[in-house]
Amino acid sequence: MQPRHLLIVDDSAAVTSALKLLFQESGFRVTTAGAIEEAVRVGTSDRADILLLDLTLPDGDGLLLAEPLKNSGTKRIVVLTGHDDRETRQRCLDAGCSDVLVKPVSVRDLIDRSRDWIAELQ
Repeated sequence: MQPRHLLIVDDSAAVTSALKLLFQESGFRVTTAGAIEEAVRVGTSDRADILLLDLTLPDGDGLLLAEPLKNSGTKRIVVLTGHDDRETRQRCLDAGCSDVLVKPVSVRDLIDRSRDWIAELQ
């Protein structure tokens, strides 16, 4: 079976590098993007099973990616955000995101949750 494709969208090179390494070590095929335009291009040409998404991107609100990437076949959208409030969580869920994790997220929690995400895709 081919590894699951995870697209990480975050404008912090340090965050994307660390997450990429973590998820590659967990068996994912990982691509990254630092902005909405790049993520649409990457995510529609190489469908991601899971999108790991930051909300605050240099070219707009990360939630703008939810609809086009779901339409291209992305099965699960997980938001990683520093915004820990009810309104942000509800906005993400209304946009079709399946999970909202507040930064900082523990490595153990990310690995455990990624196993759940894969199981749900099976």
